[in-house]
Amino acid sequence: MSRSSSGRLRVALDALASLLWPLPALGVVVALAAGIGLPLVDVAVTDDLPPALKVSLFGGGPAAARAVLEAIASSLVTVTSLTFSLTVITLQLASSQFSPRLLRNFTADRTVHGVLTLFLGTFTFALTVLRTVRSENGGQTGFVPQISVSLAFILEIASIIGLVYFLAHLAREIRVDTVMANVHRETTATISRLFPDRVDGGNGDDDGGDGDDGGGDAGGRGRPRPVPEARTAILIESVTSGFLLSIDPDDLLEAATANNAVIRIDREPGSSIVRGTPLATAWPVVSNQPLTDQNTEALRKAVSSAATIGFERTIVQDVSFGLRQLTDVAARALSPGVNDPTTAVHVLGHLSAILCDLAGRKLGPRTVADGSGQIRVVIAQPGFASLLDLAIGQPRRYGVADPVVAGRILDLLKEVAWCSSTPSLRAVLADQLTRMEQQMQEQTFVPADRDHLQSMSRGVRAALQGVWTEEAFARDQQPG
Repeated sequence: MSRSSSGRLRVALDALASLLWPLPALGVVVALAAGIGLPLVDVAVTDDLPPALKVSLFGGGPAAARAVLEAIASSLVTVTSLTFSLTVITLQLASSQFSPRLLRNFTADRTVHGVLTLFLGTFTFALTVLRTVRSENGGQTGFVPQISVSLAFILEIASIIGLVYFLAHLAREIRVDTVMANVHRETTATISRLFPDRVDGGNGDDDGGDGDDGGGDAGGRGRPRPVPEARTAILIESVTSGFLLSIDPDDLLEAATANNAVIRIDREPGSSIVRGTPLATAWPVVSNQPLTDQNTEALRKAVSSAATIGFERTIVQDVSFGLRQLTDVAARALSPGVNDPTTAVHVLGHLSAILCDLAGRKLGPRTVADGSGQIRVVIAQPGFASLLDLAIGQPRRYGVADPVVAGRILDLLKEVAWCSSTPSLRAVLADQLTRMEQQMQEQTFVPADRDHLQSMSRGVRAALQGVWTEEAFARDQQPG
């Protein structure tokens, strides 16, 4: 499957991964089948097992087997309830302390899914095997499924280990540093998948990272993008409301080629879409051959089919969502009710690393061409300017009064400036630096803090010129 045609599948898999119930439900079904089938195996093979192996199996009678299985089943119900309670508490903490947009990360945690599956599967298996244990009663021969009871005992031990691991995992996952690292890792993976092409250091784009530069028949960045004529272009409205989760370029390319048209998706992934508002624009490849009603209807259906819209944002094709999650954590940390500037500083460190990665990649709208090289599809993607403003806009507004936070924002601009090799990116950074300096002028700093921030600001301008200065080291070397 091509990278472009897998967007819808990724969205579906991401939605499935964020649900708590599918894997535990599958575990219950498997355990039920094993609980029914394994005692039949016991009947067939127990008498023929080697003595060395048979001695290691459960050797008690029916009463002992019932006691073991009942203890396993009852204990697993309690442990499973505890696990669910701790999971819910973790979700509440993540929502109130970090950001509601991080709940999806916790519900998609594979360790939580695996532990719940183990607990519920063990409970179901023990309960199912329990019904096969028979005591000697009159003419009825007693039966103890030794293999099944032994497996239930092993699963119980595994569940105890799983509970200990789950508690340790939960304690680690609710730490803010782990939360930020997970979002950082996921965002970086999405960036590598969506923007694989690197910027040629000698070639700058003209729109702050929004230019394209290269690509093949399947897509590219940098070709001259076609511009529609107002008299021949048609607007294609969305048929549903929500967030734009993904776009399938292959479906659009097929429809555009079949109808001799060009389709431009005007909304970026992650955008809020309202039913009945424009989502895309289409126009004929040849201006003197306008689109017919049949062409128009086919293009509308193609856009509706290719665009996946839902009410919960995901990071599948939405790089800005990862930045939004981190920015939300910083904004929450800078709120008066929390007042945790250290967390905001750590978030800015992660944002700086992500932005430095973005600064070296070709961003902006993606073009998709047919076999003859004719551009048929243009898909909106965020440019560097919008991503940079998303990353530092709220931390700048909410944290500029704190010299430590303001200093880290300046450090971020300096680090990204050093990693930027194109004039357009440097112009975007210079604009953000100007905004930062204007807001710092409005604050009341003690003279030492103001002088230090002004020195850091000069360091950013030097980095924009390709010169690196280290104010902290120079300050620390001053005598006294």
